[in-house]
Amino acid sequence: MGWAESLQQAINFIEENLLEEVTIEDIAKQADSSVFHFQRAFSILTDMAVGEYLRKRRLTLAGHELMSTSTKIIDLAFKYGYDTPEAFTKAFRRQHGITPSEARKNLGKLQSYNRLVIQVNLKGAEPMNFKVVEKEAFEVVGVKREFSMDTEENMTGIPRMWTEANSNGTSDLLLQNNNGDFKALLGVCTNFADKRTMDYWIAAAHEGETPEGLLKLSIPASKWGVFEVQGAMPNAIQKVWKQIYSEWFPSNPFEPAGTAELEVYPPGDAYRDDYYSEIWIPLKNSEK
Repeated sequence: MGWAESLQQAINFIEENLLEEVTIEDIAKQADSSVFHFQRAFSILTDMAVGEYLRKRRLTLAGHELMSTSTKIIDLAFKYGYDTPEAFTKAFRRQHGITPSEARKNLGKLQSYNRLVIQVNLKGAEPMNFKVVEKEAFEVVGVKREFSMDTEENMTGIPRMWTEANSNGTSDLLLQNNNGDFKALLGVCTNFADKRTMDYWIAAAHEGETPEGLLKLSIPASKWGVFEVQGAMPNAIQKVWKQIYSEWFPSNPFEPAGTAELEVYPPGDAYRDDYYSEIWIPLKNSEK
């Protein structure tokens, strides 16, 4: 089974079990993927977390049922996974802009989120500049935080972490201690193989003793896919992440190896249209 087909199978599983208490582990298993890499691929391709998709689809179906049946609101609340009618009403209003009672009386419009169908572009509308390289193990030093993968915490927390690092002197300290192969600041995602959390590092390549106030991380020897990114942050790098998952992985005989992934940010104005950066993903041969 191909990469895209596996992802679609997982989405089909979600749809077939919308009213059941399924876990992210159950869903990722359908795609023969780790929890982290399934959630990452899903969020990159759809611009939403798996949990958000579940909520939006359930509330879409609840809206349809409110308008087409006489089922009591309290019964619908329990049916669609809410412990109380109040919690259901709050979530329903947040999505649709009206209350369940107003929806039943046709007093407003509903927002419908339709079933997802994964479509990939096997040719690619634009060329992607990449190379595959072998690199020995190396070390980085930096600061790290743990983020939950069950919520959208990482999507908002990581940008805040960078803002803090750039304003409190951490980025400057890392650049001062940057004596390794990468002449750049690094964003490192790691420690996510079988966990529901991930560690995110803001780091720099470093050889020698760990500087005071920083932590050390060893990056294993790997075969890396190195993807060029041209353009202003954050849109440029988000665009290339989406290309990697929607175009490159489906048409190449590799999949993520499951070890640390890097975003490489060389010196320069990251908000200029001509800014250059890179994405490094450890690869293994696809078994699908």
